Amino acid sequence: MIENKELLNELKFILKEENINLNSPMKEHITFRVGGPADILVHPTTYDEVIQIVKLCNKYNEHFFILGNGSNLLVKDGGIRGVVIKFDKLDNIKVDGKRIIVQSGALLKDTCKVALSNALTGIEFACGIPGSIGGATTMNAGAYDGSMSDVIESALVLDKEGNIKNLSKEQLELKYRSSAIMKHKYIVLEVTLKLENLGEDKIKNRMDDLTNKRNEKQPLEYASAGSTFKRPEGHFTGKLIQDAGLKGTRVGGAEVSSKHSGFIINKGNATAKDILDLIELVQDKVKEEFDVTLLPEVRIIGEDKED
Repeated sequence: MIENKELLNELKFILKEENINLNSPMKEHITFRVGGPADILVHPTTYDEVIQIVKLCNKYNEHFFILGNGSNLLVKDGGIRGVVIKFDKLDNIKVDGKRIIVQSGALLKDTCKVALSNALTGIEFACGIPGSIGGATTMNAGAYDGSMSDVIESALVLDKEGNIKNLSKEQLELKYRSSAIMKHKYIVLEVTLKLENLGEDKIKNRMDDLTNKRNEKQPLEYASAGSTFKRPEGHFTGKLIQDAGLKGTRVGGAEVSSKHSGFIINKGNATAKDILDLIELVQDKVKEEFDVTLLPEVRIIGEDKED
């Protein structure tokens, strides 16, 4: 429910009407395809609009959440109160020599296509990750022995007060699934990647190889948020879950994938509660069997649905 009419009215002076959506179902905006409505969902088209929205939310003490492609996210069935700022219209990709300057909302797969067409190598690992550059930078996403920390040179971010900062790779503190962005709740506006030259054929062969491996091993035919859990030190998450006898286990419409136990999937009619209950079941069983604590890699936000 939207209670702050003053905030909504001021938003209409910042954004075009078509870029403001009320009570928007989050299941339409995250790859898990679950989640209740966001009170207000906005689509800024410039950095200045982002700054104005953040400052407006601060003015009215209204919660706001930044949304990229929604690929590492689970929104609860009660939805999200406040303002969701979706970056899908900030998706420009520009090449400058060996550098690619990418706006936060651009998808990794599109960035990889641009790198390929310009014979730039280093980001092939990300060609199948279904996220945005902003989200991938925030969590230092990675796959197949590569990660964003390998290719990021710097990032333009916004702090909670609406001030722009240009952070070097060192200042970003990129570690396994963490960063200074997460720690300080910065908002990524733009990322500069530093790549190297290589023959286009070699880059394409590498991307094709990784795409084939992903298709063979991951349940891409179902909605999910990618790997559900972080990898505990010294263990492989999928093997722990499989060895605990949980492969194929279901709660409602949620299932531990029979193809890859590290994935919880939406079989088509799951609720967020189904997924959360299955996450808890997996955590409890793995802890009981192996004394290993599995922590969610997927970010869980929003409110439970009232009965």
